[in-house]
Amino acid sequence: MKQLFATTGRGFEELLKVELTDLGATECQVAQGGVHFMAGDETQYKVLLWSRLASRVLLPLVQSKIYSDLDLYSTVLSQHWLSHFDERSRFLVDFNGTNQEIRHTQFGAMRVKDGIVDYFERQGRRRPDVDKDNPDIRIHAYLNRENFILSLDLSGDALHLRGYREETGVAPLRETLASAIVLRSGWKVGTPLVDPMCGSGTLLIEAAQMEAKIAPQLHRMHWGFDFWKGHNPSAWEKVKTEAVELAETEFNKNPQPHFYGFDLDHRVIQKAQHNAQQAGVAHLIQFKQSDIAALRNPIENGEKGTVICNPPYGERLGTTPALIALYSVFGQRLKQQFGGWNASIFSSEQGLLDCLRLRSHRQFKAKNGPLDCVQKNYQISDRSLTEPEQNTEQNTLKSAVQNLEFSISPNIAVDFANRLQKNIKKIEKWANQQGLQAYRLYDADLPDYNLAVDRYADHIVVQEYAPPKNIDENKARQRLLDAVTATLAVTGIETNKLILKVRQKQKGKNQYEKLANKGEYFYVEEYGAKLWVNLTDYLDTGLFLDHRLTRKMLGEMAKGKEFLNLFAYTGSATIHAALGGAKSTTTVDMSNTYLNWAEQNLILNDLDGKQHHLIQADCLQWLEKCDRQFDLIFVDPPTFSNSKRMEDSWDVQRDHIKLMGNLKRILRPNGTIVFSNNKRGFKMDVESLAELGLSAVEISNKTLPLDFERNKQIHNCWIVQRT
Repeated sequence: MKQLFATTGRGFEELLKVELTDLGATECQVAQGGVHFMAGDETQYKVLLWSRLASRVLLPLVQSKIYSDLDLYSTVLSQHWLSHFDERSRFLVDFNGTNQEIRHTQFGAMRVKDGIVDYFERQGRRRPDVDKDNPDIRIHAYLNRENFILSLDLSGDALHLRGYREETGVAPLRETLASAIVLRSGWKVGTPLVDPMCGSGTLLIEAAQMEAKIAPQLHRMHWGFDFWKGHNPSAWEKVKTEAVELAETEFNKNPQPHFYGFDLDHRVIQKAQHNAQQAGVAHLIQFKQSDIAALRNPIENGEKGTVICNPPYGERLGTTPALIALYSVFGQRLKQQFGGWNASIFSSEQGLLDCLRLRSHRQFKAKNGPLDCVQKNYQISDRSLTEPEQNTEQNTLKSAVQNLEFSISPNIAVDFANRLQKNIKKIEKWANQQGLQAYRLYDADLPDYNLAVDRYADHIVVQEYAPPKNIDENKARQRLLDAVTATLAVTGIETNKLILKVRQKQKGKNQYEKLANKGEYFYVEEYGAKLWVNLTDYLDTGLFLDHRLTRKMLGEMAKGKEFLNLFAYTGSATIHAALGGAKSTTTVDMSNTYLNWAEQNLILNDLDGKQHHLIQADCLQWLEKCDRQFDLIFVDPPTFSNSKRMEDSWDVQRDHIKLMGNLKRILRPNGTIVFSNNKRGFKMDVESLAELGLSAVEISNKTLPLDFERNKQIHNCWIVQRT
């Protein structure tokens, strides 16, 4: 009997203990990251061959206290390495952990290697070679503070590498994790198992091997004990022969297949079929390409089974709308098709699991790489089978989302949905009458849903304003998930046409930073103007919706006039002025990106004549040097800016009078300045303006569109003229 240690993923230690006991191990003791156990030679080989949960099986050689690299070197040097392998064997050191003296694992591995090769030299043998790719012997070193354990790795390559999975999908589960999920799912051998989003088939293959009594390492060619002097070939051959005979006996029983895998991607299905063939269970699993929205129960005889799944989950919010729809539709199909079955779903997103609208009766925590995940088990009610089947002919994710049964768990989410639906009835009728394709549907109407919902033609943009620090992060995220779910259901929008953004208070150049690089542009119409928008690449879309009436007014004022647009952004005001009959337009902005955008807006509206000038410059510096005069000037400066390309910082409250002084110099005697900004609480310095010989009339209320009426402070707008 010898003391061994089997490593496993965090959270699976108790499960591994049960497995080791079933394999004949004794004195099993759970430790963090694994289980200590006692085993004779045959049991040792059974664990290596049959364990579905262990990552490695280690034979501890020595435990000691390490306070310096000299202690580490001396401990390794003092081991009798020739009793384990000879100098012809190539070896590799896996070193894990650090302490105050040994701060890098590479340094620790080097000192262990030094101790081993120096031992052989002192015994009058040649130095054994180190082989990082195909070592004959693996040495495992673990350091935790001063505690050091040196072990021989009997596994060789990690045991999660079964050898059957040559091809995988985008985010494959480790085989050991897949086995743990199957074991925790409640699935019983001999009953149907369905994976509706099977990917490369790992969950089904692991379960099928359990049923077929195929040892997970049956076809492994190389082991960590192959060159170990303590290896017992006769015991190993006995254990392996028994495993081969058992697998052949089960195969000859010719069982009917009751494992079913579905996936939307036909290429992934092909990979899963190949993997199942390699694993020896292709005869047990039926794979088929299918959309989750068309998921049907493949069992026609009424037999109950288990649905098991590791659906996609995203770390970034950008993937949230599609995932919310996916989980919502998945939950519906489970209730409609699998009444009386069990379901077990593994995900890193608690909020997404809530979209299933199922009540779990058991759950387990686990890690998938760096991600904290949860596995939830559900019992699906039999009553769902009597519900009428919906969308029998429409089997796409789009149609399923558009016909979602709208039942959101938190009561306040229903309030949000009702408010959004009410706003849509009011605003969309008005927008159609006005000839508008871009407008706001919801603007933080309810305090618990601090977000905006905007429509751009057949797209929806949901912008969440960053919640206060005193709001629990999980609660805020759950509310956002519910709001997106409600928006999908109420608007019927396709999931890939809903864009989610989180807005925060922007300073300086941050408001211009890119978020993505998709380059997806389309145009919307506004009072006859066509304007390009981009909903994904930037924080803003290229069109400020609250300035819509101001742009319309500029178009009505511009006929026959020379028009200047300062801080022009993407030039939307220029387009309205030009379409309104402006004699000429001059568009100035510091950003080449936005000037190019403005140029494309001109071309889109057939306004690419020589009378339309585009100038890339710091607007304030350009203004001081400008020697032209204009009849109509629109200026919409930022609230604050400290861009490196500006000589000084800019604050609209502090600096607007200096700006007006420069504007007056280039304004013709009967000219008009339309001055706008978005600073809340902005106060026009009327006295200083009068000293310049200018007067101002506020028109903020007159330029506030219907869809922004709730927010009176969203922008300020003034008509400024000579006294």
